[in-house]
Order: sequence, then C-alpha cells, then structure tokens
Amino acid sequence: MQRAPGAAKGLPLGASSAYRDGMAEHAVPILPSRDLRETLEFYERLGFENRGAPPEEWDYLILGRGAATLHFTTVPDVDPLTTAAMCYLYVDDADAVHDAWRGAVRPDPATGSRLVPPVDTDYGMREMAVVDPSGNLVRVGSSLRPGGDS
Repeated sequence: MQRAPGAAKGLPLGASSAYRDGMAEHAVPILPSRDLRETLEFYERLGFENRGAPPEEWDYLILGRGAATLHFTTVPDVDPLTTAAMCYLYVDDADAVHDAWRGAVRPDPATGSRLVPPVDTDYGMREMAVVDPSGNLVRVGSSLRPGGDS
C-alpha cells in the first residue's frame, strides 16, 4: 500500500487530514441476511457478539468482534449461492483467526457456507475467508510484513 508522504504508519495514500489526525472515521458493511437469527448464531460461534437489539426487535443486526463491526439487514430471498455481498476484515493474525474458527464453521453445500484456509498473496497479505449461510464472503487478512499494517 502506498503511504502519503509524512503520513503515520498504516495510513494509505490520500487519507484525509481528519483521519491522519486521529478522527475515528470508518465504514461498516451492511450485508444481507436470509434469517437474522441464523446469522447471529453463526457469527456468535466465530466470537462476535450482538451489539444491538435482538434481531426480532429491529429486523436488523449489529455484530462486533473486538473493533470489527458488521451490520446485517433482512433479505429473505437472498440466494446464498449467487450473492456478491462481501467485506474485508483486517486482523493481526489471519492464521490464529482461522485456527479459532476452524471448529465453528461446518461446510454446507446448500448455502456455500465454508471456511477457506489462509494463503499468502502477492500483495503482501496472509488471507483466509469465511462464507456465511446467507452467502456473504468475509475475507480476513493480516500483513505478511512483521509489524506492517494493511
């Protein structure tokens, strides 16, 4: 990743001055869920917690794991085998996350739900992936460079 001249470690080229000055700006994906209760149970097995109301109250789900946040909205007719919904989760150690999630994800050919083992990329990341029962692809990566940021 290119860095802005004089930018703090980990900031991409073009990062806004507010971001460089420590303002907490971030984006949160809103992913489709064919069944919010099913989604909640799946992600709880991965160490996420519900940070909002029960899914039945809001018809919406806010999940968190450490500093990571994912939002889900009900889309009952989402096809898990054809949806293009995805997001990227940066972590300190993709291998450790894979090891922690290995027993929590049961492959399901009907939904495509699965855990994909980590690989090294040519762009300096160690990446793995998980696909949830609604077909959402969550790519998970950490830098291959010691002490490097993504």
